[in-house]
Amino acid sequence: MKKIKIAVIGTGHLGQHHAKILSRLKRAELVGIADIDPKTAKSIAKECRTKAYFTHKDLLGKVDAVSIAVPTVSHRDIAKDFMETGVHCLIEKPIASTVAEADELINLARAKNIVLQVGHIEHFNAAIQKLKQIVNRPMFVESHRLGPFSPRVKDIGVVHDLMIHDIDIIMRIVDSPIESFDAVGVPILTDKEDIANVRIRFQNGCTANVTVSRVTPKPMRKIRIFQKDAYISIDYREQSLQIYRKVDEPHPKPGEMPVKIVNDSISLKGVNQLELELEHFLDCVEQGKTPEVTGEQARNALEIISRISEQIRDKIFTWAPKISS
Repeated sequence: MKKIKIAVIGTGHLGQHHAKILSRLKRAELVGIADIDPKTAKSIAKECRTKAYFTHKDLLGKVDAVSIAVPTVSHRDIAKDFMETGVHCLIEKPIASTVAEADELINLARAKNIVLQVGHIEHFNAAIQKLKQIVNRPMFVESHRLGPFSPRVKDIGVVHDLMIHDIDIIMRIVDSPIESFDAVGVPILTDKEDIANVRIRFQNGCTANVTVSRVTPKPMRKIRIFQKDAYISIDYREQSLQIYRKVDEPHPKPGEMPVKIVNDSISLKGVNQLELELEHFLDCVEQGKTPEVTGEQARNALEIISRISEQIRDKIFTWAPKISS
């Protein structure tokens, strides 16, 4: 079997893991890694037994596919360089800085007939994969994604950094246009929102309440889905899923409810989400499959979080105290 020649662009917090996994996948040939920091590039390249490059342009014409894990502001320019030469692209989320940039990449991928996959990694979480099999017209969704501050994320607020994961998942399982939303956020350690909440109302009647924070000491990543026949609770970190169902009580005692809640315990095996994501990307390249997360789906999530972020910024500006001269 011919190996897929691939490179990783950006070997920081996430990119180094892309490189390490790809270096051991049998059907991939890690041609090289590129990073603007020569020390980092050389170190990761040595560990992955590949060649270090200090600009992505030196890899043009040498690869079939790339995994792009650079800061968001560089996604469009770097991906465009590779796409124009017919190279398949996996881009870390968010797909781009703006919806206009995302549209440009989507149109280019379509014109070149190449794979454009976006790294919304929660789709490869074992619990989310199971959820997609059992979810049925959610009526209410509640999500919390909280954790400590990471200095590595400097160019975007917590909405683009964390909330995008949950918005993407919720939009997929609710599968209805958004009617309205109300968002609030507060900057604490940066000049962008570090804590945020949004309440979303969908046209089909479902409501979602999403809270994110990157200044919370104890990490939490959970989502709860309420539907007519069940309540589903997911812990992203544990890759666990619990289902609580309402069933009839055949012989209720006096004063007791004629129904009861039972817990359907579902056993799930935890997976390496990033490895599954990269394997899926290689599948799409080899077989021409549609990615689990397409450019269009990532663009839709980006559009919503951009609107949420804009509403939050407007409110922060309104609340900001005026300094008298």
